[in-house]
Amino acid sequence: MKNTVITFQQAKEKGEKLTMLTAYDYSTAKLEDEAGVNSILVGDSLGNVMLGYEDTIRVTMEDMIHHGAAVSRGVKNAMVIVDMPFMSYQTSVYDAVVNAGRLMKEAYADAVKLEGGTEVKEQIRAIVDAGIPVCAHIGLTPQSIHAFGGFRVQGKSEEAAKKIILDAQAVEEAGAFAVVIEGVPKKLADLITKKLRIPTIGIGAGNGCDGQVLVYQDLLGMFSDFTPKFVKRYANVGEVMKEAFQNYIKEVGSGAFPSKEHEYQIDDDIIEKLY
Repeated sequence: MKNTVITFQQAKEKGEKLTMLTAYDYSTAKLEDEAGVNSILVGDSLGNVMLGYEDTIRVTMEDMIHHGAAVSRGVKNAMVIVDMPFMSYQTSVYDAVVNAGRLMKEAYADAVKLEGGTEVKEQIRAIVDAGIPVCAHIGLTPQSIHAFGGFRVQGKSEEAAKKIILDAQAVEEAGAFAVVIEGVPKKLADLITKKLRIPTIGIGAGNGCDGQVLVYQDLLGMFSDFTPKFVKRYANVGEVMKEAFQNYIKEVGSGAFPSKEHEYQIDDDIIEKLY
């Protein structure tokens, strides 16, 4: 069954946990969808894990559209949520609506995601009023990494915790159908989850949230530049891939590949006429 904003809300009301994974290409999205994940996030984390950037700041609308469309073509049942990249919505409410519309029309998104709380509530409200579902993102917001002074847990002081609660309430009031909570203490995320009517999706926020999201390369051991504390590695696919690449290189060098079973044949009498 197709996952929608309605099924997300129903899951919250029934106490059923929601699952979200990132994907940036057709093949991976198809596998995740067939596995039964509720939502696939085309995150601007593609800047790190796909494009080799140190952060998400340099990711463009064109990047998000390109990868979002590829993912959407591989998905039948999961909700496809596409990140709005840095400076695609902060500049004005008008820009926010126009760029959210582009992600829906050109990347075939089911919803968009943007970072921030009280400071972007007007953008969220305008996008929702335009008929576009919005997933919010509060706490540790990677596009603000320079303002934070690095990847630091947010909301550890009373003042900071109150700010995140206000952010959560603001995005809900503005019309977001769900909110990602990243890099905050578990008890704070638990409190926010209880306060909100909309589902919370945690990443580094404990297991009390209504759902969880992970970058799939982290989950599969395919990205080792930086591994956050909250990541659980479910398989070491990176090592399996590296071993397969090495075996390929070895067999090509020795002549073992391609063998007869991988070759196309032609009659010898035809070949003889060609000499």
